[in-house]
Formats: sequence, C-alpha cells, structure tokens
Amino acid sequence: MGQSGDLLTSLLPLVALFAIFYFLIIRPQQKQAKAHKEMVANLKKGDKIVTHGGLMVEISKVEEEFLLVKNHDGSEMKLMREFVSKVLE
Repeated sequence: MGQSGDLLTSLLPLVALFAIFYFLIIRPQQKQAKAHKEMVANLKKGDKIVTHGGLMVEISKVEEEFLLVKNHDGSEMKLMREFVSKVLE
C-alpha cells in the first residue's frame, strides 16, 4: 500500500506539468488555428487583406485553393489561401 502512494506522489507533478502545458500552449494554438481557418474560408471578392509577407492587396477573385489578388498598382497575382495573415477593415 505504501508503494502505490509513492507512485501517485511521483506522477502528480508530471500530470500537473502536462495540464499547465496544455492550457498555456496547446489549447491557445488550436483556437488560433481554428479562427484563422474560419477567416480564410470567409474571404470574398473586394476584401482587403495582408499577406504573411506584409503585402496589402485586394481580392479580385476567390478560387478553391488560390486567391487572385490585385496590388495597388493594378498588377494581379495568385496567392495561396494559407498565406493570408489578416483581413483589413
């Protein structure tokens, strides 16, 4: 009976460490990834976006995997949906 109590007290810090790790790192990352996926799914023509590279462009056509975006000088380029950082208001 004494050994099971020792085993429990030796595993308790490990369980507590995992719980802290989960709530401080894993869970917020999952929420952020879900919010980004939802934002990318709701993009539409005319939205102004910022890419991960820092370009501010306007969406001119939404395709399944890519976005056709227009730069401020009128040039158009294709952008993968995953590289959208945020939508400008």
